[in-house]
Amino acid sequence: MTKEVDAYIAAAPKAAQPLLRQLRALIKSGAPKAEERISYGMPYYHYHGHLMYFAVFKNHIGLYPVGNTDKHLEMSAYTTGKGTYRFPLDQPLPVALIKRLVKTRVKENEAAGRAQGAVKKAASRAESVRRPASARSRR
Repeated sequence: MTKEVDAYIAAAPKAAQPLLRQLRALIKSGAPKAEERISYGMPYYHYHGHLMYFAVFKNHIGLYPVGNTDKHLEMSAYTTGKGTYRFPLDQPLPVALIKRLVKTRVKENEAAGRAQGAVKKAASRAESVRRPASARSRR
């Protein structure tokens, strides 16, 4: 946990702080290896790429899972755009749904990371094959 995110939550309206702490804990429990930081002025989690952001507003907390929200139909009651969920400050967070969302995003990012690694390996092998033997031996 970072001091920057601590400060972000401390600066939020008092009514929102418990929900922000709960959301933070849900993200960290579902993605314990995610790096926490501030990006674009809001808490951000990085794990094999962009995992998710959240932000507090006057009447709601926005959660941005950096993916198409239409893939998570069980969250449709909270969907307000292609990549936004809004949780009203006067209602409890949908804990089970958020846990599922975080786990899904972790799996998506891990799969994307593996696929990207495979592409890089294949490109490296192809580059090695294209170079003449004399150039490969000078490495």
